[in-house]
Amino acid sequence: MTRIGVVSDTHLRGPAPDLAQILDQAWGPVDMVLHAGDLVSLSVLDALAHHQVIAVAGNMDDYAAGQSLPAKRVIQVENKRIGLIHGWGPPMGLAGRVLKEFEDVDAIVFGHSHRPFNAYKNKVLLFNPGSYGRGILGSGTVGLLKVDKKIRGEIINL
Repeated sequence: MTRIGVVSDTHLRGPAPDLAQILDQAWGPVDMVLHAGDLVSLSVLDALAHHQVIAVAGNMDDYAAGQSLPAKRVIQVENKRIGLIHGWGPPMGLAGRVLKEFEDVDAIVFGHSHRPFNAYKNKVLLFNPGSYGRGILGSGTVGLLKVDKKIRGEIINL
């Protein structure tokens, strides 16, 4: 089984000193990390450098992150295809919009809404870990995907 830590919408201009520690404690041991955009600064990825990190750009990322990271990508894990995208527009209907962006995937990881989402639609897991930050517009959550014969998602409160 492959364990994947999932984070989105960190909205940090640099790595918080305790970012790696908080995430590692929440996830436990993971084989890789997916960041679904709005990291804001590429330096946030430095805090996660002890993991294999795959990230996409979000709408709030600075110029360097927006130019360095793709808008979407597909990765393969244990014969399962996972789409990774940030998302756009209002929260209502976001899962349906990102679903239309990919073909032949087993799961789609997305962010943008700051709202956790973990549901299957047409046999595809749609998974949004929510936002790393807390507050009025933040959920203070991350996610964990477990991949083997099936992909299962779990939302974790920080």
